[in-house]
Amino acid sequence: MQAVVHSEYGGPDVLQLASIPTPTPQTNELLVKVHAAALNPVDWHLVRGVPFPVRFMVGGLRRPTHQRGVGGDFSGTVAAVGSGVVTGFKAGDAVFGYTERAGALAEYLTIPADKAALKPARLTFEEAAAVPLAGLTALQILRKAQVQFGQHVLIVGAAGGIGTLAVQIAKARGAHVTGVQSTGACDLVRSLGADHVIDYTKEDFTKDHGRFDVVLDNVCNRALADVRRVVRPGGVIVPNGGGSPEKGVSIAGMLGALASMPFISQKILFGATKPNQADLRELATMLEAGTLSPVIDGCYPLAATADAFRQLEAGHAHGKIVVRIE
Repeated sequence: MQAVVHSEYGGPDVLQLASIPTPTPQTNELLVKVHAAALNPVDWHLVRGVPFPVRFMVGGLRRPTHQRGVGGDFSGTVAAVGSGVVTGFKAGDAVFGYTERAGALAEYLTIPADKAALKPARLTFEEAAAVPLAGLTALQILRKAQVQFGQHVLIVGAAGGIGTLAVQIAKARGAHVTGVQSTGACDLVRSLGADHVIDYTKEDFTKDHGRFDVVLDNVCNRALADVRRVVRPGGVIVPNGGGSPEKGVSIAGMLGALASMPFISQKILFGATKPNQADLRELATMLEAGTLSPVIDGCYPLAATADAFRQLEAGHAHGKIVVRIE
């Protein structure tokens, strides 16, 4: 089968389209014929091997110890069901999900059955692939922050992959949502249901915009002290920015936020996204009902994955970047 792989750390140019063996599903796994995959910031972290501790996850400090697959978000059709799968999947089912082992940018992948769910019928495979990790992240963050009816929620980077879904999920929970985005994406954020949009090229969102119950910061380019100015005492701040290839990841900023937690009146929440079938099904229900709709910025063929990565790393995508596997 054809798959995108890399054998060294670096930018998009290290990605290769190679012929590798088709995997075989093990106990409790599905073999999925992939129709579409989507990119996330974690993908460029893994391919570049930055920040350095990521390399302990990948395996290999100077270069990966083996040829590695790329990508986590996928949608496709079940091609085979491994022994022990008792979750009701069968060959031919349309599914979507997220693989933490990477390898979604391929014609086939194997996935634990409990990390996949049936694809909403109203979505195309490309649309379904745009949801899993960003949707799970937004859902779990807003749940952990206990967003509820009547609260005021500020979402920085509201037109990004996580932001576009977080706006809609927060609105579904009855919150009053303010999105922060650049001029060209303000209309998009409004169309997703935001009650108010701040154009950061014209206004400073940390000044004169009231007090919020929850701030989800998907950019993290402002000091914590600045963000705290618009968060009520007892409110919640969720720093969720992934950095960029040019500027790196501010580990010092994260450590500083952790160190400040005992001394400030707001709560700071961190936490890794946990892919699971129950939350995928919750997202599927919202998608099927039309409460939640994915936004796709661009769609590339598998052979042009490097170009898709360049768009991802530029950091200006509105919604998700999808790769179509023919």
